[in-house]
Amino acid sequence: MGLALLVLIWLITFFSTYFFIAKTWWLPHGAAEAAKWIDGQFALTFILMGIVFVAAQVALGYLVWKYREHPGAGKVQYSHGNTTLEVLWTGLTAILFIGLNLMGSSVWAHERFEPAKPDAVKVEVTGMQFAWYFRYPGKDNQYGTTDPKLMDPSAGNEAAIGLNTSDPAAKDDVVTGTMYLPVGREVAINLRAVDVIHSFFVPAFRFKQDAVPGLIIPMHFTPTEVGDYEIACAELCGLGHYKMHGMVKVVSQDDFDKWIAQREAEKQ
Repeated sequence: MGLALLVLIWLITFFSTYFFIAKTWWLPHGAAEAAKWIDGQFALTFILMGIVFVAAQVALGYLVWKYREHPGAGKVQYSHGNTTLEVLWTGLTAILFIGLNLMGSSVWAHERFEPAKPDAVKVEVTGMQFAWYFRYPGKDNQYGTTDPKLMDPSAGNEAAIGLNTSDPAAKDDVVTGTMYLPVGREVAINLRAVDVIHSFFVPAFRFKQDAVPGLIIPMHFTPTEVGDYEIACAELCGLGHYKMHGMVKVVSQDDFDKWIAQREAEKQ
């Protein structure tokens, strides 16, 4: 019986490990500056945890076989354990997890706590049941005020976020349901939510951050490749959560300037 359990444990271990390794990659193609570092951290974590997993299961199978019941086995005795080994593996586990956490915190701190560059593209991201809206401050580089009393989600765009069109700073604000960004430029976003907690998630950018009602959360990232990328809401936000998605269109600087100019001209 002990040998059968050893074989079963080892087969499950090696087959499951093979399927993890055989999968080419777990994430979509990275298209932001931080993606390369995050992917490296992701791969390192998988490798280290994989080594620990395989070693533990191999040891488990061996011990199940070694201490199996058989005619020549001695009487079972209670063991108080080995304090030295317990301290050792607890310490190694703490070093591994704390070390990985500290390695990953630098990217998070850069995107969350360090301010964006002065020339970063400014975009306000607003989540509401069940849509995303994106606002650009226009030529004056200042957002106009918003008022919850002016919100009309059924009207979309400016009315949906309650833009106060009587505010002079709001005259050139551009509000859209599709996010346009220039490639290679840092993007400074102000993330907000109208009703419940949403989560702004762009898998290709390796970017995810909750949007919380009553808070304006500043973040920044830099897209590095032209293309269309999906936005998802990664927080269960109601019955329509499944359809709360959008698109990020990363274009050249010239195409971005033309798009902004066209949208501003439509407001005249």
